[in-house]
Amino acid sequence: MSIAYVALAVLLSLVLVASGRGKLVKDERVTSSLDGIGIPRGVFPVLAGLEFAGALGLLIGAGFRPLGIAAAVGVVLYFAGAVIAHLRARDAKGAPVPGVLLAVSIAALALAVATV
Repeated sequence: MSIAYVALAVLLSLVLVASGRGKLVKDERVTSSLDGIGIPRGVFPVLAGLEFAGALGLLIGAGFRPLGIAAAVGVVLYFAGAVIAHLRARDAKGAPVPGVLLAVSIAALALAVATV
């Protein structure tokens, strides 16, 4: 088990859970950005579920690395999609947050693979 992976997985999981919760309770800070890029509110529970699943997979992945790798791949794809959605909507103001989270997710994936 890598201390760096565990620390990053916990940090990223906290962000994912907070973001997923914001989507479920329709927190204005979370939903205004998604509304602005045209994401239908009916999709919010699905996005929240993906975030919760990614968080859980990252945490369990500390003990069972194949699941951690799979979860990290999923989180990387999730945030890559978020960056693409913001860029397609020409929302340069909203793209940096998912961009940073994409970079953190890539780091988590690299640590998960490197410490198998």
